[in-house]
Amino acid sequence: MFEVRDVHVAYGAVTALRGISLEVREGEIVCLLGANGAGKSTTLRTVSGLLHPLQGEIVLDGQPIHRLPAEAIARRGISHVPEGRRVFPGLTVRENLVLGASNRRPFRRDDVEADMARMFKIFPDLERLKHALGWTLSGGQQQMLAIARGLMARPKILLMDEPSLGLAPILVQEVFRVVKEINNAGTTILLVEQNATMALAVSHRGYVMETGRIVLQGTAKDLLRNPQVRDAYLGGGKAN
Repeated sequence: MFEVRDVHVAYGAVTALRGISLEVREGEIVCLLGANGAGKSTTLRTVSGLLHPLQGEIVLDGQPIHRLPAEAIARRGISHVPEGRRVFPGLTVRENLVLGASNRRPFRRDDVEADMARMFKIFPDLERLKHALGWTLSGGQQQMLAIARGLMARPKILLMDEPSLGLAPILVQEVFRVVKEINNAGTTILLVEQNATMALAVSHRGYVMETGRIVLQGTAKDLLRNPQVRDAYLGGGKAN
């Protein structure tokens, strides 16, 4: 469904991605693990068109997309939920959700309203807060809004960057429950997450990045049992 092929990316003179290759198959959750600065967020920004590769290509449904602007990539079916939530603080929950659907062509109000109702079923707090401004929401509520806004674009692939960052443990559990529910409903997900235990628990496969390179890949089960992954990301010890 989706491939990154030998992609190199730089910020000025600093090389951030050094020939990474990965694939995401339809219906999967694929996680991307690694320490801060490994290149995980850069990978998502490149996939969504916020950055463009110096070399290599990105292919969606057999068609190259790496030279397209971000808006065109979104219309092809890739939606990006960025790190830090990035909700519009001066807009209401409802207005944030409508903006999530603004890339649709044609834009039909009835369809948007139906999808918004679906978001409220997945995220009940958002319905109660639909007239609240973004800045008044808690961190967990903002994260749910950011995910819902991404889903309003009706994506084929949802890119999620650190959805559990800064949340209390009980909210982390809720976020990953929602990730699994979204996937079960048919959305393919590429997940960047530092909570490796939770990420691998919900994922089908995973990749491990170090300094802009993919150094390990495999099924989630295999990565959970890999001594290198356990020592670096899972606190060591034996896998069950």
